[in-house]
Amino acid sequence: MIGCVIAFDEEANALLDHMKIEERTTVLGKPLYKGTAFGKEILLIECGVGKVNAAAAAAIVIEQGAETVLNFGVAGGLHERTEIARAYVIEKAVQYDFDCVQINGGEIGTLDGETENFLPLTVPERLDLPRRALGTGDRFNDSPVDHELLLRLGCDIREMEAGAIAQVCKYAGVPFVSVKAISDVYGAGSTTEQFKQNTARACACLKAHMRDVIRSL
Repeated sequence: MIGCVIAFDEEANALLDHMKIEERTTVLGKPLYKGTAFGKEILLIECGVGKVNAAAAAAIVIEQGAETVLNFGVAGGLHERTEIARAYVIEKAVQYDFDCVQINGGEIGTLDGETENFLPLTVPERLDLPRRALGTGDRFNDSPVDHELLLRLGCDIREMEAGAIAQVCKYAGVPFVSVKAISDVYGAGSTTEQFKQNTARACACLKAHMRDVIRSL
């Protein structure tokens, strides 16, 4: 079974519109859908925005039997190699707002017990999408300080959930796949306004790729 952890309903509809929904329940205040799509059993939870919501939802779908966790949604591009309404598969993720440098001496994002700040994700061989590195943090802003940090770490994309899901999945021993479609690009105007203008386009991009994504798992 594929456990899907999705931040909000417009993103979730990219798959829900394809699903035959057999059951809808609520867990920790979060809507949880069970059903099938493209020949696969699906468990989809709308977790809400941010790392705590995402981590809790990942634990829920794993506890309920997910053998693979999938996260898809919109995200911000950090440079010209990320294009509005184009989809990318994430090959590694870092929590750029996790800072224990003064304690462990590691790079920003290095979690307790880890030696590297980036956590690797699973990239399905049959999924023909460009690969990118992602930074996750509980911040949505146009901060040049954050942008400089993300570029220095080697990130191409930023958002607010996948790095936390990667951490839960690593500890649970469950493969984790993430696909992001770009809603805004740093330096091309207000990211807030870009997000508002382009979220629908980015979600349509995700929906167009959903068959290939699900069948690759």
